[in-house]
Amino acid sequence: MMGGSQDFPFGIMDVASLLRLNIRRRQPNSVYADCPFCGDKRGKMNLNHVKNVWRCNYCGESGGMVALYARVYGISNSDAYREICDTLQTGNRTPDYETKTSAVKSEQDALPQSELAGIDEIHQTLSLLLEMLTLSAAHREKLRERGLTDEQIDSLSYKSTPPPYLCLSYTERLLKQGCTVQGVPGFYLNEDGKWTVKFHKRTAGILIPVKGIDGLIRGAQIRLDVPIKDKDDDPEKEGTKYLWLSSSNKNMGVTSGSPVHFIGDPLASTVYITEGFLKADVAHCLMNRSFAATAGANNTGQLDPLFALLAHNGTQLIVEAEDMDKFRNEHVVKGTSKIYLMAHRYKMESKRLTWNPNYKGIDDWQLALKKKSERKKEDKRMNFKQSFLSGECGIEAIDDDVKAWHTTPEDGHSLVDYLGLTEQEYEVYVRENDTALEKLLLSQRKQQKFRIYQLEFGNDIQPKPFAFAGLEALHKAGYEQPPAAQYRLVYDGTLFCGIERSDTDILELLYCRYSEDVPVDYHGRSVSPSDVIELYDGRGRHYFYRDLAGFAEVKFSPVLALPMKRQ
Repeated sequence: MMGGSQDFPFGIMDVASLLRLNIRRRQPNSVYADCPFCGDKRGKMNLNHVKNVWRCNYCGESGGMVALYARVYGISNSDAYREICDTLQTGNRTPDYETKTSAVKSEQDALPQSELAGIDEIHQTLSLLLEMLTLSAAHREKLRERGLTDEQIDSLSYKSTPPPYLCLSYTERLLKQGCTVQGVPGFYLNEDGKWTVKFHKRTAGILIPVKGIDGLIRGAQIRLDVPIKDKDDDPEKEGTKYLWLSSSNKNMGVTSGSPVHFIGDPLASTVYITEGFLKADVAHCLMNRSFAATAGANNTGQLDPLFALLAHNGTQLIVEAEDMDKFRNEHVVKGTSKIYLMAHRYKMESKRLTWNPNYKGIDDWQLALKKKSERKKEDKRMNFKQSFLSGECGIEAIDDDVKAWHTTPEDGHSLVDYLGLTEQEYEVYVRENDTALEKLLLSQRKQQKFRIYQLEFGNDIQPKPFAFAGLEALHKAGYEQPPAAQYRLVYDGTLFCGIERSDTDILELLYCRYSEDVPVDYHGRSVSPSDVIELYDGRGRHYFYRDLAGFAEVKFSPVLALPMKRQ
């Protein structure tokens, strides 16, 4: 008897790939595809890649991932399991199969489709279309918030989707300029037999060109202003934020083909791989590195020909830079594994890139670093008293600060204010000596011992559903308290602070200190959700779980945690 789906060496998305299912929409935990059983072509079959189950909302067929393959080919589940494993290992193509025709035909069943146009034709048509469009002030501001400059925004040719009533006239202008529209994703014949392009009010947003390694536009995606949610979706889910510019459900329309996006140097020795075209563009602009991007973390099939070309061009290293949810999302983990195998196949090295888990995507992380660098230029220095109470300096540092005040241009601050002392403290310093002031300040300072525990993943990532997530995710994963056996002690230290500081203050100080510019002797990850911090002294120990915002006291068994690694 086969075990649960979590024990299988494959997931439902692998089965969907083998069956060449036509995926219509992607969501965080599932996708919608055309059903091979009833023949409906509107993407009514939901494949949940977390639970590895499927159900067609049109015909009602449902089951597990092995049963999906078995029913398509009319074989037993045991035979299906063996075939799936063998095919995934060998890379062979599965046999073609016939889908049943729905008793009630969907709209697309009777609609003829166009063949995908040539690359040059697609590039010419979409390039001229983009030249006709403009970018709204609101969309430009959103792109600025992502870290792009106006010059970069313009060079990337981002535009706002046009209102539906202009679609026909734009298409007519393209035809007059000699452009091919048949076979170009997004274009189709309307009810009057005229060519037009598929833009709707419901799918309004930012139009993002998708380019190949040769710089030619292969298609486009829309970053929706309002995410689309299905009526059966979890109300807590964000909904679909990106849609392909596609006309596959229209008369003489065509699918996007899900091309891979490339930005940067085609001859780069190192190329980064991530999910999301806008994300890749932003990361490229912030890092000045070459990026290839897919539409989804598990949508890696189109990377194969790109990797072959990169290897031929001399690329030596592939850096997997998928979102940090790869540590808790099995679907993403499987996609990253395919990237490593593909790089190895073309004799390129590969490595995983990780970063501060408080930022999901590489673009978010890089933007945070940029903003922090800018803030550093504006941040005011800590005064002497603040530095002393936090353990950053000794009493002897006051002499340097006094000298610094005398050489600083006058700004209206007295020496007392500059040092951060009260009048009483300053009087002790002047009338007595450094030792007397030190004794007075030490009476205002306390030391707090602490330990930091973080989830242990090992070399081969075993996803944990609550990794870098809050208490709610921990509880959803079936844990009332953090499972100490899955954690490792990464740091044992002491924090100095003012005696008035509460545990809450101390925890926030630790979060700030160990989530950005960490001390040189700290070798853990940036403190982030799912980490556990222990505050201890002679009176006892208390454990706190880093939630999405703030900390929550929890129960924790440190003896079960893995010991600190030797450095």
